[in-house]
Amino acid sequence: MDLRTLRYFVAVAEELHFGRAAARLHMSQPPLSRAIRQLETELGSVLLLRSPAGVTLTAAGAALYDEARALLAQAEQARAKVRAIAASATLTLGTLGDSAEQVGADLVSEFRRVHPDIRVRVREFDFTDPTAGLRAGLTDLALTRTPFEHTGIAVHPLRSDPIGVIVREDDPLAGRDRIDLRELADRQWFRLPEGTDPVWQAYWTQPDLGHADGPVVRTVHECMQAVLWNGSIGLAPLVHALPRGLRAVPIDDAMPSHLVVAWPRADTNPLIESFRRIAAELYRTG
Repeated sequence: MDLRTLRYFVAVAEELHFGRAAARLHMSQPPLSRAIRQLETELGSVLLLRSPAGVTLTAAGAALYDEARALLAQAEQARAKVRAIAASATLTLGTLGDSAEQVGADLVSEFRRVHPDIRVRVREFDFTDPTAGLRAGLTDLALTRTPFEHTGIAVHPLRSDPIGVIVREDDPLAGRDRIDLRELADRQWFRLPEGTDPVWQAYWTQPDLGHADGPVVRTVHECMQAVLWNGSIGLAPLVHALPRGLRAVPIDDAMPSHLVVAWPRADTNPLIESFRRIAAELYRTG
């Protein structure tokens, strides 16, 4: 006995006529009659007495009518409550530097199509927090880059990007097609702030090379300016659009950086899973 059949029964009970009930339900009469007979068979009781003039309720039918109306009203209240909650739901998305721009408008359009009532709040974080607010509990999920310390954080890779060194166009390395990391050991690198995730910091600054320290940077823009103004160098994904005067030289032995969607591993919010699936599908097909 499902809600749809109960709606059919209530319509017939109130109209006391199959034809009028069918018109009210925007359906033809034969399937309505079959649904009521199936309901009577399921309950093992005659609910309606049929006659050429119409129908009348039996005692069992009258009892079911009262219960059915209450059940349908309760179901409508539940539906309205869920809709109200969904309409006010907000998903907080953390982004790191350029990660949101690299995702593009397709992800936004598809998520809005699937979840038109969900409000998405975007918060941008700098290099000091590669989890883009997840570690601090400030965001529900993040578009960011690996590697970082991800204990308690689930990560789904969307794309793998090769890494290069960013240099000025007048730098001796600017004319090279490719280089190795060890060739950068004696250069001045830009640095990341104290307290930055150690895994993230080790990847982007390569302290084992023993290079000289350059300016402290927090964003992609600051990285580029440090190279332009101070002649520093640093690593960056080769997908970056560079300002005039800079050149990216691919590094053969640098591990790629992954653009990822990340979220708290223990979080069971279905919106997070939906976002992950949409993003994964878009990148798979793209």
